Amino acid sequence: MKKRWLKLAAVPVALSLVAAACGSDDDSGDAGGGDTENTADGADTTDAGGSGDDEEGAEGGDADFGGATITITGPERSEEEAGAIQDVMDAFGETVNLDITYSGDADWEANINTQVEAGNPPDISFFPQPGKLADFAREGSIVALPEDVDATVDEFWAEDFQIYGNVDGTQYGVPAKTDLKSLVWYVPSRFEEAGYEVPETFDDFVALVDQMAADGESKPLCVGIESGQATGWTFTDWTEEMVLRQHGGDVYDQWVSNEIPFNDPQIVESMQTVVDLWSDDNVFASGGSIAATSFQDNAVPLLDGDCFMHRQASFFASFFPEGTPFADGSEGAVDVFYFPDINGDAPVLTAGTLAAAFNDNPETMAVMKYLATADYAESRQAAQAERLGGSLSGFLSAAQGQDPSVYQPLEQGFLDIVSSSELSRFDASDLMPGDVGAGTFWSEGTSLVNGDTDAQTAADRIQESWPS
Repeated sequence: MKKRWLKLAAVPVALSLVAAACGSDDDSGDAGGGDTENTADGADTTDAGGSGDDEEGAEGGDADFGGATITITGPERSEEEAGAIQDVMDAFGETVNLDITYSGDADWEANINTQVEAGNPPDISFFPQPGKLADFAREGSIVALPEDVDATVDEFWAEDFQIYGNVDGTQYGVPAKTDLKSLVWYVPSRFEEAGYEVPETFDDFVALVDQMAADGESKPLCVGIESGQATGWTFTDWTEEMVLRQHGGDVYDQWVSNEIPFNDPQIVESMQTVVDLWSDDNVFASGGSIAATSFQDNAVPLLDGDCFMHRQASFFASFFPEGTPFADGSEGAVDVFYFPDINGDAPVLTAGTLAAAFNDNPETMAVMKYLATADYAESRQAAQAERLGGSLSGFLSAAQGQDPSVYQPLEQGFLDIVSSSELSRFDASDLMPGDVGAGTFWSEGTSLVNGDTDAQTAADRIQESWPS
């Protein structure tokens, strides 16, 4: 399959305006909270959500696997994320007589390698990095999708979302979740009180950061990059956003494929831009430093007024305290605006997870087939929202055929943007070889943020790690 990139014609400056126009509201989940492994036991969920009538979702409704066990692992490990996955797997397991257990792991990236090397992998795992999935596929660690599962992926997912699970012309991955990045979370009433306006260009954004810092009421930005073995990934997101904005989609694509080396001056410029924005004057870090602050520990400081803005993906919604109002016009309600562009091409950065299987047992493939369906997406969304007391779930899926009513208005707006986008790019670090995208890009980025190296040296070291 030839790789094709999504192209986004235009994205509104303020996503809340899109939300209002299309009856939409907020958004959904990713690399979850907590730093310890969590095997979700599944809180009571009266209705796991979804229509429940997809033939594909229940393998035709006739399968009985005799109580066989299926193990699934992945990086999502907060009570809400891991719990929702377990809730949905419990409900599906009852329909086909399977005992399915999901384990979320803060150190998934390292531990999945150990499990595979030891010959004891799970049956299925959720991969946040297509580059790592591709590495495993080429090593023969995961199996290609059989025809019926591949057909189900075709039914529910546009080709543009399938390509990240396609390795050398063979489909290995099932899209399971979609994250919309390029969002800035803020509290409109605090902006209004301080006399600030939502920036429409990146120059406006930088000027706003400078003005906030000069005013000294609160720090402009909340930032944290700590995430266990994945510490540093937040820095990679910001760098990717800047490569897109400063240098465009073609340079981005060439960077991802290493046609343009990592230490190219254009990439170094983008890395330096991030470091400059993250000066001590501009950043509130609740952990004492950016590298010591967990990426999910920025919601409360934003609400408390320790900072004015936090750039983070749609899944960040799940980290706000229960009862937080979103985009309803009330005092203290949280909303988002589009992270502004530079060249007028309105780029959007996306990410997500893909499920891949380590064996081709019929029961494993029955679960893989279900994960590809709109029913799974609806059920996951409903279960996660229920665990959050009906608030924004932090989950999003671009699966076609979902009932949008299971999403809140702002989340529906995000879905509309994802489904209609014509110019977007998937997270670069997730597409790069694992040793780079989930290795030196993280570690050297962390060293750069800590002031232990400079942008050029960090980029040189990352380039040296690129597989020959």
